[in-house]
Formats: sequence, structure tokens, C-alpha cells
Amino acid sequence: MRLRTFESFWLVKNGILYSYPSLQLDSKTEILVIGGGITGALISHALMEAGHKVMLIDRRDIAMGSSSATTSMLQYEIDVPMYLLSEKIGEEAAAICYQAGIEAILEMKKLVENTKINCGFEMKESLYLAHSKKASVWLKQEFAIRDKYKLGVKWLSAAEVKAKYGLICHGAILSEVAASVDAYQLAHELIQLNVKRGMKVYDQTDIDQIETSGKNPKVILKTGHSIEAKKIVCCTGFESTKLLKEKIADLFYTYATVSEQGIKLNKNIQNTLIWNTGDPYLYMRTTDDGRFLVGGEDSGANFQFFQQKIKERKAEKLVKKLEEIMPEVNFIEDFSWGGTFGTTKDGLPYIGKSPEYENTLFVLGFGGNGITFSVQGMEMIQNFLQGKDHKLAEYYRFGR
Repeated sequence: MRLRTFESFWLVKNGILYSYPSLQLDSKTEILVIGGGITGALISHALMEAGHKVMLIDRRDIAMGSSSATTSMLQYEIDVPMYLLSEKIGEEAAAICYQAGIEAILEMKKLVENTKINCGFEMKESLYLAHSKKASVWLKQEFAIRDKYKLGVKWLSAAEVKAKYGLICHGAILSEVAASVDAYQLAHELIQLNVKRGMKVYDQTDIDQIETSGKNPKVILKTGHSIEAKKIVCCTGFESTKLLKEKIADLFYTYATVSEQGIKLNKNIQNTLIWNTGDPYLYMRTTDDGRFLVGGEDSGANFQFFQQKIKERKAEKLVKKLEEIMPEVNFIEDFSWGGTFGTTKDGLPYIGKSPEYENTLFVLGFGGNGITFSVQGMEMIQNFLQGKDHKLAEYYRFGR
């Protein structure tokens, strides 16, 4: 499964920051983390902080899957609007899940400050635009329920949005808590920090099968070697759909394009993540090196032979949509790329135990705010290892 096209901006910008050996012998560890993307980096960090002996493996180089393709917009909003999520799981439960997203962004801020990792992290606001008059009706409904639970929102009229941001829409929700980051760089630096503290990391280490029925679970590698652990934590993202019989997510392909440096923008856009109510939705953000990133144009199909042409066509559509919202922008493309992502039926992740595997925990953050779900998983996994419950466990469980 190809998770990105060849021109991923974050990979071009950063290069391969750190490389690790492949595992060429039988090994044992206390906890084995499978997956070296941003989720695996966050979870392994939390486990190391708690004093566990950790080994991390990845079938590619570190962070070369979806973490190199993500747009790294950190939002508390879930892909399923709060008013619709309330119909699925109850209003108070939906409020808990949305509030958890805010807490995760603030927790990420603390983590970056405490580790002093340079990864372009910036606290921002989030602007959710109604792309049509019809959408503005339900978006006002969405605003009302968020405001009821004091999620730090403000309603802006179309005129107010135009005056402050220079954007054309039919009204918007302004949220005071959001952030942006270079997730590829953060994953690399966080893993390297923990390598220096004793964590074992092996890339280009591919799994043949996972045996979890014994006292200690065991991973058999394609080389024939094995890793025995007391617990396994799978942070394999969208590729977990291959491991599980339960249908947990629908996979799709999303695309992004980023401008040349020095693009001139409204000063208020510099500190704002922007997305709209379209289906698929359009999303935008600035980068820490003075570019503007635009993403969307999701598709359920991707033809490998025509991948480059599809990506180019999608990038053109993204720029056209941007110009409709922001007519005065002079967007000159520098890089464009595509990646595989997934959605769940309720927009929520799967974090916890699956009945299909013993002695194994999963942290699978799907959707547009998968990174914030992974941050939530840091605390949840520690609770589960200690035999404790968590306030989000019921909503993120398998078999729901």
C-alpha cells in the first residue's frame, strides 16, 4: 500500500533525519510498539516516560508512511460534526470527545515545550467556513451546541469573515484552540530523544505474523527472526485494516499542494487553520517557513499507473477552489502530493483492545485530527497497562 506520492513536502523539506538498523536477530522486550510514524513516536515516548522498556519497529524508514504526507493541522473538531455525533452517542458523550480534543492540543504544546523539540509547532485559531447558504444553516446549529458546552467558539457572519480574513463564505465558526506542526519532524526528533534514553528502534523491519495467544505475544518477522514482548502496541494507522477482520475504517486518498515561500496573505490568516463544510472539505494552513498549504479533493479510488497525473489534476482543482474563497491570493505551487487516510462511521478513533488479539493494544487515530487522537492515546494506553479505565474508552472501543 503506497501511503504517499513521491513529492511529499515534509520529506523534501526535512530529508531522512535519522536512520536505524533493521533487526537481524531474535529479541525480547517489555513493550513492542509497531509503527514508527507520529502515533508510534508519541506512544513510545509516553511509555518511556512511564519507565517501561520499549522497542519500536517499522517496515519502512521512520515516519515515511502517512506521517510524511499529513498536513499536520491539529484541531479538536472531529470529522463528524458535534450535533451529528450527539445523535450517535449522546450529547454529553459528544461533548466529552470534543473537549478531549482541546485538551490534547494543549498537551501537545506542553510536550513540545518540555522536550524543546524544534518542529514548527504553533498555537493557532481554527476557522470553519460555511461553503453555501444551505451549509450555514447546520453550521449555526453546530455552533450552538459547541457554545453550550463552552468550547471556546464565536460565530462570524459572512461580512465579518470577509473584513477580517478576506475570505468569501456564508458564515463561520471561529474556535480559539488549534495548532499546526511538522509531524514528520516531530516524530523523528521524539524517537531520537528516546533512543538516547535507551529505546531500541529498528526500521526496514517487516512483520510476517503476530502471535498473541501465548503468555507473551510474539512477532515473527519476514526474516524468520522473532520479537517476544509482554505487550504489543500497534500504531500502524491505516494499514491496521489489513490486520483486523472488523471493518473499522474506509480508506480514501487525499491531496495537498503547498505554495512557494513568501506568499502574501492576510495577516490574520497567518495564525488560523481554515477548513470548510464542503464534501470533501477544503483545508488550509500556513507553514513555519512562509508557505501556504491547501488540501482536500478526497477520492475513494487511486490508480497507481496514473498516480502522477491524478495528483497534478487534483492540485489544480485545489488551487481553483482556493481562488474562489480567496480571490486576491497569488498561489504559485511548489510541491503537491497525495496520501492515504481513513474515516470511521462516527469520526472517532479505535484505541484499546481488540477481541481479535490478546496482549495487544491498538492506537488507531483516523480522520482529519488523527494526531490529536494519538495524543489522547498516550494517557489511555498507560491506563490500560495499569488495569485502569479511561473516560474515552467506551467511545473509542472496538466492536462499537
